[in-house]
Amino acid sequence: MTWSEMQPLLTQGTFDTLYMVLWSTLVTVLGGLPVGILLVLTDQGGLLQNRPVNKVLGVIVNIGRSLPFIILLIFLIPVTTAIVGTFIGPTAMIVPLAIGAIPFFARLVETAVREVDHGLVEAVESMGGGIPTLVGKVLLPQSLPSLVAAVTTTVITLIGYSAMAGAVGGEGLGSKAITYGFQRFETGFMVATVVVLIALVTVIQLIGDGVVRLLARRGRTA
Repeated sequence: MTWSEMQPLLTQGTFDTLYMVLWSTLVTVLGGLPVGILLVLTDQGGLLQNRPVNKVLGVIVNIGRSLPFIILLIFLIPVTTAIVGTFIGPTAMIVPLAIGAIPFFARLVETAVREVDHGLVEAVESMGGGIPTLVGKVLLPQSLPSLVAAVTTTVITLIGYSAMAGAVGGEGLGSKAITYGFQRFETGFMVATVVVLIALVTVIQLIGDGVVRLLARRGRTA
């Protein structure tokens, strides 16, 4: 396979991968952020201390993190079909990608929020600050660098998930690698696909690290 033949396939595969990853990241953040914060608030000593709720949330998150993505992908085919109308294609893959990543991201959020100085939390509580004040004025701003790092890690994880999704009807670089590289024994195309995936991960990691350093510097000078 010549470069002129590979180039449009790689371009379309990259576009589809970014489409799946960006939308699933958005859904993951919207779903995982409140779950991670709730895990902290409902834990012992939290402002919403509720042991049963905390345990149930913890079990759900642990189960979600334990399932191999390829199994979850197949298991969620009826759910994906009900939501999107099909289980094939990049739009359909957003559903299992997000559901698979939400528990992972929620744990990262929980870890990031727990790093916030407990003295600041106690100060807000002593002044009568409620949940919105605590979350919006202390927990999120103080843990922002760690949260950005968590989003970066999640995006990279989703890129890996999206490559696996290519095995069961998803589009993207994974699908192209299987169809044109593995099944047609085009080693050169497989290598090119791997190089593009490595480049995507590297760029995203560099951007994430740069934002974290910028936020950390602003925090020190604030």
